[in-house]
Amino acid sequence: MTGGNATREEYLARLLPVYRVVSVLSEKNGCRTLRLRHRELGRDLVLHLLPFRSPAYETLLSLRCENLPEVYDAVPLSDGEAVLEEYVDGVTVAAVTEVRLYRYREAREVLAGVCSALAVLHARGLVHRDVKPENVMISKTGRVVLIDFNVSRAVSDKPRDTVVMGTVGYAPPEQLGIAQSDARTDIYAAGILLNVMLTGRHPSETLAPGRAGRIVKKCTQVNPKDRYQNVRRLADAL
Repeated sequence: MTGGNATREEYLARLLPVYRVVSVLSEKNGCRTLRLRHRELGRDLVLHLLPFRSPAYETLLSLRCENLPEVYDAVPLSDGEAVLEEYVDGVTVAAVTEVRLYRYREAREVLAGVCSALAVLHARGLVHRDVKPENVMISKTGRVVLIDFNVSRAVSDKPRDTVVMGTVGYAPPEQLGIAQSDARTDIYAAGILLNVMLTGRHPSETLAPGRAGRIVKKCTQVNPKDRYQNVRRLADAL
């Protein structure tokens, strides 16, 4: 469905004769994410209504990766963009850790899936910038899917990020306006994610024991040059 000169609300109104809103999945920073259900077919999808154009979603249109959601369409609008995306039926890592902690073998499999997704993004010059338990889905079939690209951006040659975005506790120093985000920004957050899966806490509070703790420490070095330099090296370390 083309957007033309439609606004986000007008675009949503055009969808409602065919889809109904099941729930609001997220609403923050001017971005609204809805779960929609086809009225006749009963199939669900995700609609992102963004106040800007997203290079990440537009890149995902041409990608197929098991660990990334399929993006069906990215429609430019007069006040932003509408993105239609696959609905992943499952639970977030955050929901799992509310009930129990992960064993290392389980956490390794989850993080390996996240690394696979990040490798695809990084190869195309994109940084996710918000890797955290709430943004990692585990489908009912066990598929690991990295979601929510609302704060993703292309790697820039500017000396520092011009807009500070991300989640406190998972964002490294350079993401807070000190320097420029790059692939190592996501590696920092991946280390925090691993620690939270295993201990339920930020590594500054409780560091995971043994091999996992050493990996977390390497990921979360303040200086990006001291971290794993790409997600393949992180995946190999697991």
